[in-house]
Amino acid sequence: MLFTAFPVGFVAGLFGIGGGLITVPFLYYIFNSLGVDQQYLMHLAVGTSFAIIIPTSTVSVLTHHKFKAVDFEIVKNYGLFVVIGVVLGTIFAASLKTKTLILFFSIVILLLSIYLLLLKEKEKSIIIPIKLHLKIILGTFVGFISAPMGIGGAIMNVPILKFFGYSINRAIGSAAAIGFLISVFGAIGFLISGSYLKTNIPLSVGFLNIPAFLIFIPITTFMARIGARTVHKIDKNKISKIFGIFLLIVASKFLYEYLKI
Repeated sequence: MLFTAFPVGFVAGLFGIGGGLITVPFLYYIFNSLGVDQQYLMHLAVGTSFAIIIPTSTVSVLTHHKFKAVDFEIVKNYGLFVVIGVVLGTIFAASLKTKTLILFFSIVILLLSIYLLLLKEKEKSIIIPIKLHLKIILGTFVGFISAPMGIGGAIMNVPILKFFGYSINRAIGSAAAIGFLISVFGAIGFLISGSYLKTNIPLSVGFLNIPAFLIFIPITTFMARIGARTVHKIDKNKISKIFGIFLLIVASKFLYEYLKI
């Protein structure tokens, strides 16, 4: 668990993600080895991941902000609908089966990885205003999908913002800020749902595991700062490709897990 926190924090800062893409699978394996009730295994991993993302994404956002890579206007206007999606997704997650969730997640990640690998960085970033109906549809969708996954949504928000003309750096910084909103409401949702279901999981409050949270936080917040600084020193085209390869690896891993279940 201790060693997992290092790559989680670095990747969180580097790509603007909360780290849930790495945290959830590792926590799943750890909790499984500890004999946690199979019925709530994935829920505990997801809920704890959200709690870990809160301070990690905070550090990431502050670092990206120093490089003027966070558009708080889009975070405010678009993030509202993301939060609505998170609330709906958290309610839905309480009745979701792990196997179906993993398959759906894998397909979404696979499509996004292909998009980023084929996408070319424009010489000049011309930001296209996102119309209200698109903010509602895309924001709600991203929030709804992020909730059952325990992720900050950047895997979807970065490609979305890129599509509307944001540079990769600004897309990553803004996605990190939106990820903070997702993590806060996601963590609250899983805390409440776990308490409501009276899961009584050892050393946990609802679906939030206290020891895992305390172990991850100091390391992930430190590494997130390093990752966020690193991204602004790399060529823009390379960042998109590295992010695409990263998502492709994650998608392959989850598909493998789906076939094993």
